[in-house]
Amino acid sequence: MRTLILLALVGLGAQLVDGSLGMAYGVTSTTLLLAIGTNPAAASATVHLAEIGTTLASGAAHWRFGNVDWKVVARIGIPGAIGAFAGATFLSSLSTEVAAPVMSVILLVLGLYVLLRFTVQGLPTRSDKPLRRRFLTPLGLVAGFMDATGGGGWGPVGTPAILASGRMEPRKVIGSIDTSEFFVAIAASLGFFVGLSGEGIDFAWVLALLIGGLIAAPIAAWLVRLVPPRILGSLVGGVIVLTNSRTLLNSDWISAPDGTKSAVYVVIWLGWAAAVIWSVRAYRQDKAAEAVVASEEPEADSVSA
Repeated sequence: MRTLILLALVGLGAQLVDGSLGMAYGVTSTTLLLAIGTNPAAASATVHLAEIGTTLASGAAHWRFGNVDWKVVARIGIPGAIGAFAGATFLSSLSTEVAAPVMSVILLVLGLYVLLRFTVQGLPTRSDKPLRRRFLTPLGLVAGFMDATGGGGWGPVGTPAILASGRMEPRKVIGSIDTSEFFVAIAASLGFFVGLSGEGIDFAWVLALLIGGLIAAPIAAWLVRLVPPRILGSLVGGVIVLTNSRTLLNSDWISAPDGTKSAVYVVIWLGWAAAVIWSVRAYRQDKAAEAVVASEEPEADSVSA
């Protein structure tokens, strides 16, 4: 029972992160599942089975509020499903000794991306370049494969890429990515069932993650008012980097001595603290600049009158 409660909290926390950033549900929840000793393939399978429910609920909500571009959903979702199925069968074929560090490397890279992206740049911005099928198809294949093999990655790979290269406003980018992830979750789950034959998947764990995620979905909109996405991204990115660095340092690939581990942990903690401080200061500066602009607008209106 204690494990199920912990998993429900993992699902709740991961969905809060995803709802606030538009990414990182799979990366966050898979990292935490690996931290408690779950088999890598089973961890990714568990997360993707839970995501079938959470992405369906999220997609329905985005559709209701007009945040979905169905052409983009089709053009990126179908290749994403193909990539996810391939990634799931590939991960299932690896031994646990090989799969754990492979997944940790992928998660570490994604964690660094989330940390640097939100610390340095804040929320991704939009450009005016056109969205093309020849861009969305390979993006979906890569993002889907990364999502299955790393236990997450659809949002961190897909969302910023479309924001940087597409003509959609941010809310439609996030809505379309979240909606198309439903197909990715189904394909990855099928791939894991083929590769694992259902072995190592605890459906009680899936249900616990799902319940936590469904509870968190409506709360995320409220959370983002309290914790700015820029700061939350730095906090979550640091957790992912620290946890997966620990897995790699303890793996047979590296087997680092205790002194090396301690030195690496100190560097990560210091870098993480600096990133959070930087994000807090940048957020305050942005808010101060917005306040100045807002205070100048009435004066400009009175002059024109």
